[in-house]
Amino acid sequence: MRVTGTGHASMRIDTAAGSILCDPWVNPAYFASWFPFPDNSQLDWETLGDVDYLYVSHLHRDHFDAAHLKRYVSKKATVLLPEFPTSEMEDEFRELGFTKFLKTRNEEVVELDGGLKIMIQALTSPTDGPIGDSSLWVEYDGVRLLNQNDARPTDLSTFAELGHVHAHLLQFSGAIWYPMVYELPQSAKTAFGKQKRERQFDRTWRYIDDLKADHVFPIAGPPCFLDDELWQFNDIFGDEGNIFPDQSVFLAEYAKVGGTNGIVLLPGSVSEITTTGATTTHPVPVEEFFANKVAHLEEMRERKRPIIEAEKASWRHPEIDVLKELKQRIEPLLDESIYLAKGVGGPVRFDLVGYNGESVESIVVDFPGKQVRPYADEKVRYRFRTERALVEHLLHIGEVDWVNSLFLSCRFSAARIGQYNEFVYAFFKCLSTERLQYAEGWYDEHERAVDAEDITIGDWVVQRRCPHLKADLSRFGIVDGDQLTCQLHGWRFDLPSGRCLTSVGHKVRAHRVGEEAPQPTN
Repeated sequence: MRVTGTGHASMRIDTAAGSILCDPWVNPAYFASWFPFPDNSQLDWETLGDVDYLYVSHLHRDHFDAAHLKRYVSKKATVLLPEFPTSEMEDEFRELGFTKFLKTRNEEVVELDGGLKIMIQALTSPTDGPIGDSSLWVEYDGVRLLNQNDARPTDLSTFAELGHVHAHLLQFSGAIWYPMVYELPQSAKTAFGKQKRERQFDRTWRYIDDLKADHVFPIAGPPCFLDDELWQFNDIFGDEGNIFPDQSVFLAEYAKVGGTNGIVLLPGSVSEITTTGATTTHPVPVEEFFANKVAHLEEMRERKRPIIEAEKASWRHPEIDVLKELKQRIEPLLDESIYLAKGVGGPVRFDLVGYNGESVESIVVDFPGKQVRPYADEKVRYRFRTERALVEHLLHIGEVDWVNSLFLSCRFSAARIGQYNEFVYAFFKCLSTERLQYAEGWYDEHERAVDAEDITIGDWVVQRRCPHLKADLSRFGIVDGDQLTCQLHGWRFDLPSGRCLTSVGHKVRAHRVGEEAPQPTN
């Protein structure tokens, strides 16, 4: 089995029975904020896109690059579709001209022509990608590969049960806006960023240890930031709180925990994987490339500057009445929302900075009041500040997912009183009736679900499933004193009270070993 690195989470898998192109991303994403690093735009995409099968893990725009898919990927390719709860991915592929689809069933092995086998595990929580993320397992001639990309399964036992895996490709770097955009002292940002960075690596080590593959390939990050306004987010300043470490940092950190089987894929690297080993060739030496990282980034910045400027020029739509449009689009969704509105529990304020950089229009999305209205000099727990032009563009294109556009762009600042609230971001990911109805149903189902099984971790008896997204705490739970941390997403709980220390809600059931379990209260 041959794996060709094509940048970020993208790769081409070649076997004698067929080829699969995964997650090809080349064009900038999220308001021209994210670019693939290392740069992959100069690869021979005409050849790389001539494949038998196409797999895109989810609709995040650093995985689903519509312009690139339309131009470079053969429309004769069969699209391997994860079993997602909505038809959005298939609909988008059809708009790009794809007509051949294999609609997989979740965690069901499919044998393709010539003995090539695949299985896709779809994750369908509202917080998994934009209504879904997935991983791809491939087997041919006894060689097995797991492309986990940036999916976060509760465990990897489903894949391990199919046989020993020879190549494990997974995310290790950050892919979010926290804590960089928060209005905090720099010392606090650094401290929170360091915690985030450590949790990212802890989660990666846990996945690697679960699967015990022969070879581990760090992929799906980091992006690089080439706009001058965002340049400081690149991990080139010696900041221990930067959440975007690169592949060379992965190898160094992996070595600290005993990892010796890591393989980096640069764009154009080729790894020949067999049941007994892997032989990898690179277009340039890996160590040399990362030793010259700053120079590479600076060269990319100058080369991509016209692209960034052209995108910026397209965002302004002064003809749009932002308040009026937001009312028309969001208020019907607020009327339909029960669980998300209750979860947010208060008004969310948007401060929109005008073209001159001085004038500000403040708009409130009032979840309890089910309305969008001007800010009334009231106290709010959640506030975002961004350019008016960005919101104008979102409204102009009818964007239904502000997480997969505005927030991941990092072109905003945020402030909050109290803990992180996942419902805020879940709502702004679901700005369509189809998405909102799915999210409401998902939260309804999990609100009613009863998890009666308990496990013992150290001196505490706790419920087996994390109340956040049902991760198995026997695998991901760590107890330190009176605190429980779920390493899958880094959520923390105070065990004596059960209170979540990371977000609102999500109380955990727990009691000390030898003590009687507390009775539930209404």
